[in-house]
Amino acid sequence: MNEPQGALKPPPAGFAPNPSRGKFTLHNGPTYRASARGDIRTGMWVLDRHCNGMGFLHGGMASAFSDSALAWAVWSATGRMSVTIKLTLEFMDIVPEGTWLEAHPEVTAIDGDLVHVRARLVKSDGHIAARADAVFRSLRRRAT
Repeated sequence: MNEPQGALKPPPAGFAPNPSRGKFTLHNGPTYRASARGDIRTGMWVLDRHCNGMGFLHGGMASAFSDSALAWAVWSATGRMSVTIKLTLEFMDIVPEGTWLEAHPEVTAIDGDLVHVRARLVKSDGHIAARADAVFRSLRRRAT
């Protein structure tokens, strides 16, 4: 695999590396989190390994990125680890290799252990690439 310059580019100002949460994340990253207090955006450079044969972001990678960003929003709102119950994506536009992509998540409801959350995946040009909608079950154990 030849990784483009995106693999070497730092994230935009206001983002810091996202600590890995396991082998899957290590392989599919790197991802970045907004560093300002209360800002729960997650970002990534779309690299060659994230793309399908046509050279743009693979739907499975978009789903994995969304899932991670939404889980971060749930943790930020509840202080609890969680598992995905439902995740749906509506794809709006292609995301070419080398594009900076951000997830802009929002928790919409908390009903006991169920947390409803959604996000827009926004390209660096401001266009919405996808919308994600999910339900997570928060675990009783608090995250450390």
